[in-house]
Amino acid sequence: MTGSLGASLTPALVERFSQRGLSERLGLALPFVTVDREGRPHPMLLSYLELRAYDAGTIGVVIGARSRSARNLVERETGTLLVIEPDAIVYVKLRAVDGPLPVAGAAELELGYFLLAVEEVLEDAAADWEGAMRIAGALRYTPAPTLEEPWARATLAALAEPRARA
Repeated sequence: MTGSLGASLTPALVERFSQRGLSERLGLALPFVTVDREGRPHPMLLSYLELRAYDAGTIGVVIGARSRSARNLVERETGTLLVIEPDAIVYVKLRAVDGPLPVAGAAELELGYFLLAVEEVLEDAAADWEGAMRIAGALRYTPAPTLEEPWARATLAALAEPRARA
């Protein structure tokens, strides 16, 4: 059963997306869904390395600047981040504030930075009739990146501070 947590991230979600303790979350995948030109959901996977909460209302993400997801964010300005893990099932509805902005040190990778505003946070909890059914594991990928790879360093630097065009 899904319920609204309001129009901002909870303190626990700010902490989860803060990149503090990032090494513990490397290898976990987060679905991110935009809307394409035909009005259909367009999914992609993010990692905790590629996003950062700056406060309860603002998240930065780094994705391919020429990707379909980036185009969808530019054209329709909306996306939904999903956390589907044993300790949390959360849907964060976001609105693009700016992007894609260049990512220094990653020109050949064509990465782009987006600043996103939190519009609504939904939490999914098991209904009484679902009994003891729970999410048993998170989406994972291997090998997990190291924080020393050039693209990872460029991504972390791009997410260090929120930014938008003046």
